[in-house]
Amino acid sequence: MEQFVVSARKYRPVTFDSVVGQSHITTTLKNAIRTNHLAQAFLFCGPRGVGKTTCARIMAKTINCQNLADSVEPCGECESCVSFQNNASFNIHELDAASNNSVDDIRSLIDQVRYPPQTGKYKIYIIDEVHMLSPQAFNAFLKTLEEPPAYAIFILATTEKHKILPTILSRCQIFDFNRIVPADITEHLAGIAAKENIGFEKEALELIAQKADGGLRDALSMFDLNVTFSSERFLKYANVLENLHILDYDYYFKITDALIKGDVARTLVLFDEIIRKGFDAHLFIIGLLEHFRNLLVCKDQATLQLLEVSESAKAKYSRQSDAVSMGFLLSALSIGNQCDIHYKTAKNQRLHVEITLIKISKLEEVLQLSSLPSVDETAKKKTETDNKSGEPTAVTTPPSQPQPITSPQATTVAQTSIPATNNIYSTRLRSTANLGVTKPVNQQTDKTPLPSDTSVLNKGARQVLTQENLIVEWNRFKANRIKQYNKSSEEVTLTRDIRLSGTTIHLNLDNDLQKQTLEEMKVDLLTYLRRIFSEPSLQIESQVFQDDTVRRPYTPIEKFNSMAEKNPYLRELQQQLGLDVDF
Repeated sequence: MEQFVVSARKYRPVTFDSVVGQSHITTTLKNAIRTNHLAQAFLFCGPRGVGKTTCARIMAKTINCQNLADSVEPCGECESCVSFQNNASFNIHELDAASNNSVDDIRSLIDQVRYPPQTGKYKIYIIDEVHMLSPQAFNAFLKTLEEPPAYAIFILATTEKHKILPTILSRCQIFDFNRIVPADITEHLAGIAAKENIGFEKEALELIAQKADGGLRDALSMFDLNVTFSSERFLKYANVLENLHILDYDYYFKITDALIKGDVARTLVLFDEIIRKGFDAHLFIIGLLEHFRNLLVCKDQATLQLLEVSESAKAKYSRQSDAVSMGFLLSALSIGNQCDIHYKTAKNQRLHVEITLIKISKLEEVLQLSSLPSVDETAKKKTETDNKSGEPTAVTTPPSQPQPITSPQATTVAQTSIPATNNIYSTRLRSTANLGVTKPVNQQTDKTPLPSDTSVLNKGARQVLTQENLIVEWNRFKANRIKQYNKSSEEVTLTRDIRLSGTTIHLNLDNDLQKQTLEEMKVDLLTYLRRIFSEPSLQIESQVFQDDTVRRPYTPIEKFNSMAEKNPYLRELQQQLGLDVDF
C-alpha cells in the first residue's frame, strides 16, 4: 500500500514561479539573486500558511545552484540541488526556535557559522518561529547577525513580528507576506484536483478558499479532508458545507428577505432551524453582520471589488442589495453590532438574538414612519397654498415640532406635553436606535414627568418668554422632577438663580458636579421649556464659579503656615531648632 502524503507537502512549491499569491516577494528575491545583492539577514513575516518557510527553502536552494540560469530558478540536477531534495545538504540548516530558544542553542549555531561550506558558495541558516527566542538568546545573536562571514546568510521566519526586538529588526531585510486571496487559492486547488483526477464543483473549492482565511496550508488540509469524505472522489458544495460545518449563505439571503418584509414569524422559524442544526447563535450574528456588510458594498460600483465571493454569489448579493435601502442596512448593522458586543453578558443568549432580529424586522416600518411629513409641515404647506390662491385662511398652528429625544424620560415628556390628536404621525421619528413598540402621541404613559397643571398646553395657548414666566415654569419643572426622581443633586442644581438674555438662559453653578447633573437633564428641561414658550432656539448656558471663600486653617501644618505668613521668624526658628510641626 502506497504511503499517503498530504497535499501541503506533496505539492509544496519548489520554484519561485510556483509560489501562490506572493509575487511581490518572489520578484524581489529573484532580482536580488540575479544582481548578487543579497543581504546577510532576511526576515519573512506574515500569517500562517502563506509560504514563508517555503520561500526560505527555495531561496537557499537557488543561491547554491551550480547551474543557475538567467531565469533564477534552480536546475534540480546539480549536486547541490540533488542533496537538497534528498534532505542531505550540509549547507542548509533549519532551526525551530519554538523548541530551541535558549542561549546555548544560539551559541551552538554561532559555532557552526565559523566553518565555511565544503561545497557550494553559501551556508544558509533558516530559523523558524524566531519570535520564540528568549531575550538573552536574541542578545547573544546580535553580533553574529550584524557581521556574519561572507558565506553565511540568515533567513528568519515569524508569524508575530511585533515580538521581535527592534535591534534584530534593524539588522534584517523585512519581507511582509500577504494573505492569499480566495481566487488564487481556488485556482491552485483546481490545479491539484486535476492532477489527482478529482472532480469538483467550483462552488465547493470557493467555499474551502473562503474558509481558509488566506492560508494555503489550511486550504490544502481542508481539501484533503473533503476528498476523504467523498467516496466518489467528487467534491460537492453540499458535502463541503456539511463536512466543514459551515452555515450556507442561502440562509442569510432567506432571513434577510424575511427581515425586509417584516415577517417576524418567518425570521424566528429560520433562526430556530439554524440553531437545531447545531450552529452557534453568536457565529450566526457575526455571519449576518458580514452579510449586511456585503450588501452595503454592493450599493456602489467603487466598493464592489471588496466583495470576495464567487460570481454566482456576487449576482445574488447584487439582486438583494437593490431590494434593500441604505438606511435599513446601516441601522441593521448598528443593532447587530450591539447584539455582538453584549452577547457574552446576556443571561438568555438565544432570546437576546431573537430580540435583535425582531428589531431589525421592524426597521422598514420605522423608516416609513420617519419619511412621513409632520403636522407642522402639513399645516405650513396648506397655509402657503391658500396664500398663493389669495383666499384668507385661519390655520391654527400646532405646537412646534419637538427636538429629537434620546432618553426614556425625555420621550415621556414629549408624549405627555403634545396636545391630543388623532394623527399618530404628528411627530417625525428621527432615530432607529430604540426600536421598541411605537406609541401614538396621544397615548398616556404610566409616569408623567411634566407638571399636572398643563391647562395652558391643553388650551393651545402659548406663554410669552419673559423672566417672570421663565422662573414660574422653571420652578414647576423642578417640583415635578423632584417629586418623580427625588434626587438631591438635581434639586440643588435647579435651585440656582437663572437669568434670561434673549433666548439664552444663563445659569451660574458652584462646581463641576452641578454642571454634570445639568447636562444629564438638559434634554428634558429644554424640551419642556421650548414647548411651553414655543421657542425652538431656546438654549441653556452654564458657568462654574469657584468659591473664593478663605477656609480657616485646620491641620497643624495649616495653622503653622498661617502663623508663619504673619511672622516669618517662626519658620527660621523651626528650621534652626529642627522642629516638627506635624504633631
